[in-house]
Amino acid sequence: MTTELNSGSQRSPSNLHAWGITVLLLVTLIWGTSYPVLKGTLSSLSPSAIFATRFVIAALPFTPYLRFLNFSLLRDGLLLGLVIFTTLNLQTFALETTSANHAAFIASFNVILVPLLGQLMGRQVFLKTFLAAGLAICGVGVMCWESEQLVLGDFLMLGNAFLYSIYILKLESITLRHPTLPLAAIQLWVIAIVSLIWAAPDLVAQQEAISANLGVLLYLGLFDTAATIVLQVVAQRWVNAYETALMYTLEPIFGAVFSFLLLGEKLGVRGLIGAAFVLVAMVFGQSKSQDAEQNGEIQVNESIGPALSDSDTEPINVPVSLPSANLVELELDL
Repeated sequence: MTTELNSGSQRSPSNLHAWGITVLLLVTLIWGTSYPVLKGTLSSLSPSAIFATRFVIAALPFTPYLRFLNFSLLRDGLLLGLVIFTTLNLQTFALETTSANHAAFIASFNVILVPLLGQLMGRQVFLKTFLAAGLAICGVGVMCWESEQLVLGDFLMLGNAFLYSIYILKLESITLRHPTLPLAAIQLWVIAIVSLIWAAPDLVAQQEAISANLGVLLYLGLFDTAATIVLQVVAQRWVNAYETALMYTLEPIFGAVFSFLLLGEKLGVRGLIGAAFVLVAMVFGQSKSQDAEQNGEIQVNESIGPALSDSDTEPINVPVSLPSANLVELELDL
């Protein structure tokens, strides 16, 4: 199907906000699969080889959209791409020394860091935001934390959480200045080029291992990387940074589910209690009081159309199909 993206500008802010929350839910579900999948791949491939292959795979379908490149788009895409490259590097190296559960728990710290950094930047942050964030991170802690022992990977994941908080805050404003697919294209190609430079020696030495893991790398590239970056850009047109960070605390829940399905890791009573805390925080964080609405706690950009361009809807024949294509075009028929 081909649908005008800017038709979303005719929809009510509440509907757009609900759609953005749904998109973020899908993002966290996809991310939940990445921890067990990436953990298994690290046994046969180096982090640099995984990075280079997954991001080249992710970037290739977006190559035609580079023709819309301009200085502003290049500047913003370069910034976002380098931040994402660094955060994913920290995550990959962290998983060499820490468990997937620990990594998921510490990554959720961005739910606290985003409003804290927002406050430092002079933004108005409501008490309810901090309460929901605290409840969510307590739930993730109950679910994931197994001991008080800290390893190097835990500190790397803390750096990951800090940088990703910056990404969430920056994306909230940058996403309204550029069309979705060109912005995703420049981010992905920035990461792909830096990764290729970094991984050149390993790519030559690990050709056989790359071929053996091609299916996993295709999944990481197309779904866990390309699709989620596009969906984040779309969702943060309609959902503010604080709610976005809160939604991302669902990632450990999905991570625990997929770790059980793929690795046989069990989620016990403590895990269920922690998951319940996170879900309560989600409901509490999404509830809007009259005062909050009047003060604009949740702001949805109603004039989305001008921020988009025809480049998002122009059909392009690309040999690799993008799993999120229908969602990106959806601003939509619903």
